[in-house]
Amino acid sequence: MTSSRSEQIASLFNAHRSELQAFAFRRLRDREAAADVVQDAFVRYAAMIRESAAPDRVEQPLFFLWRILANLMTDRERQIARRGLHYSLDEVAESIPDSQPSAERTADAQQRLLQLRAALVDLPPNCRDALLMNRIDGLSHAEIAARLGVSASMVSKYIMQALRHCARATNADPLT
Repeated sequence: MTSSRSEQIASLFNAHRSELQAFAFRRLRDREAAADVVQDAFVRYAAMIRESAAPDRVEQPLFFLWRILANLMTDRERQIARRGLHYSLDEVAESIPDSQPSAERTADAQQRLLQLRAALVDLPPNCRDALLMNRIDGLSHAEIAARLGVSASMVSKYIMQALRHCARATNADPLT
């Protein structure tokens, strides 16, 4: 590339860099990314001029730069959409919840577990057995009915009675 072409590109860069960056920032909402794509646009423009057999074929270099810039921003947006945004751990450390429950939640859970154990002890044996076989062992109502020697309908009644009793004992919603 001759020095006149280099000077032409430098002049174009100095005259229009800020307006191109403002345009890129409005679309990308990131000042560093805007500066990067503007610089990449000029680098691509310079490479095209250098490789071209007839560099003077670009009649409107500024409009050509705008097109390169728009294409680069579209490529960047597609890349972000494909990969997603990446953050450093320092940027998101405050928003990551602690995996350990708080002392209050631990104490509350222990209290509810004690209440649940007491409620299970208070249940009639068939209700307790039906509930535990269903929820812990994963048995169907028909399988529980066969083991307890009752109908599947009675198993449903036992389970519902046990759930209501445990919910009242732990102050919980019986449907959860």
